[in-house]
Amino acid sequence: MTKAQFRRALAVTTVAACLATTVTAFTATGASAHGKPGAGHDRTSRAEAARVDRVPTPEPGWYDCSSIFMPGSECGTVELPLDYDQPRKGITEVALLRVRATDPAQRIGSLFVNPGGPGGSGVDMAAFAPYFLSPEVLAKFDVVGLDPRGTNYSSNVRCFRNAGEQDAALSGMAVPFPQGEEQTAAYVGSAWKLGKACSTTGAPLSASMSTAQVARDMDVVRRAVGDEKLTFLGFSYGSYLGQVYANMFPDRVRAVTIDGVLDPLAWAGTRATANIPVTERLGSGTAAWRAAQEILDRCAQAGPDLCRTAGIGEPRAVWDGVAAGLRATPVELRDPETDELIVTVDWPVFVGAVLSSLYAPDAYAGVDVLTWAVHWLLQPETPENAEIRAEALSSLLGYERAQQQIAAEHAGTRTERASALGFAFPYYNGTEAFSAVLCTDSVNPRRPEDWIAASDRQDALAPGFGPSWTWGSAQCASKAWTARDEDAWTGRFDARTASPVLVVGNLWDPATAYEGAVAAAKVLPNSRLLSSDNWGHTAYGTSACATEAIDRYLIGGELPAEGTQCTGDVQPFVDQPMSRGSQAPRALPPVVPPVPGSTPRSS
Repeated sequence: MTKAQFRRALAVTTVAACLATTVTAFTATGASAHGKPGAGHDRTSRAEAARVDRVPTPEPGWYDCSSIFMPGSECGTVELPLDYDQPRKGITEVALLRVRATDPAQRIGSLFVNPGGPGGSGVDMAAFAPYFLSPEVLAKFDVVGLDPRGTNYSSNVRCFRNAGEQDAALSGMAVPFPQGEEQTAAYVGSAWKLGKACSTTGAPLSASMSTAQVARDMDVVRRAVGDEKLTFLGFSYGSYLGQVYANMFPDRVRAVTIDGVLDPLAWAGTRATANIPVTERLGSGTAAWRAAQEILDRCAQAGPDLCRTAGIGEPRAVWDGVAAGLRATPVELRDPETDELIVTVDWPVFVGAVLSSLYAPDAYAGVDVLTWAVHWLLQPETPENAEIRAEALSSLLGYERAQQQIAAEHAGTRTERASALGFAFPYYNGTEAFSAVLCTDSVNPRRPEDWIAASDRQDALAPGFGPSWTWGSAQCASKAWTARDEDAWTGRFDARTASPVLVVGNLWDPATAYEGAVAAAKVLPNSRLLSSDNWGHTAYGTSACATEAIDRYLIGGELPAEGTQCTGDVQPFVDQPMSRGSQAPRALPPVVPPVPGSTPRSS
């Protein structure tokens, strides 16, 4: 990652009032958010303890990898059983990165981090930790990132023989979501090919990548770094990893925080919900739709001086007009000097662009400019609107080129690092890695064709956003994805942990619905729900109130008071404070949303 990228990432954030800051300490034996402090806790089952505890403590062989990652980075690898029930029948290599505590005398232990996905790189997140974690946390913890098996710098799952075969098989999925019979047939065909390839060529690793296996790996690595219990900060899909660990190893929890929380029962599914795709059960489409519509409502309240879309008309009506227009006639964005076609904006592409903007705390700015600009480019050109159409084109071209640059820089950085570490890239397995976790974790309908009806259902509830989210799991159809992980977690989600689990829910999160945090906190008996009304995906770094509450909990075990509601630092269409007081500006954590092959948030 270049210095220029860091400068962009280290944009100054602002702070609004924190509605509540009272905290409650828990005791050394744990305190229940729903019961009496010091209440008893559950223990790791004998079967699960036998699986992980018989694995000899590995030695990561730490070495300085600052020249590949960030200053102060230490890298290592461990070999772990492919199947913990049969540890002698194969191993997989798991990559680690550690950033040492800045104040060794005050060191508490190790903080494990996961950015989401599934398939996001814990290694990359740990390397970036000095830029998004608070100085207080960095002083007291070694930050440890583990790349989940099959992903990133760990031994890679590969479902195709080469990148060319991969590209050909997945070509039908190269759209945000399909429209019309031709695109739908192509998407379904690619989903069949992906599921079958990962169940054959990708095996046995593809059948050994469930979240339960990653939780077992993390427990062995916890022992390898010398920690008696786990301290963990997991974002997005990482929230599910945290929940699975807490239920598998409830007596080994020191402090687990999950931010941007997935409903565990919706992710795993039940017999009653097996005919509903996992990506429909999660409700992400509804969450994204809700956030976008709220921004349009606030645009109307702010008026045209602060929101350009309001200068056209009632913002929701303008949005509806854009949706109808793009469904009928996509907009071609051409270079005004060369007439080169840069991108064709149809309804799915527009929804994808808006969804991407919703991941950021200043989501309102993206929704406004995209809606305003596309509206004008859908209008017939006249002498009167020529100037504003040119401005709209310039805005969209600038947005598109910025996105392309970010993607290119991310790909370039990963390729350079992979080459330095000895990987034979350019085979990129992001979609396969995502799928191998999701499809082994969850129950789903039988055939990819079943996603057509699911998409229609979600489109009625959350136009555009519902299909965009729903189609992401079509390869998980049980007839297509036949690889099974017999040790995937299907057990309880209501274990009482030795120490509380801090559950952080964001009201306007477009990827992990706030309802997921509520559900997780409700099912975990020893948990505390912290709510935040911030914008973007996850709360840490976007709300000073939430960030400080998470820091206090990780360091000293202090829980926010029950019912705490935090306010996001940035709110739509209002003047923002210029600084966070005495705090130095920090980057946002590089969270990865639950989208196949997605890259980390860049700002």
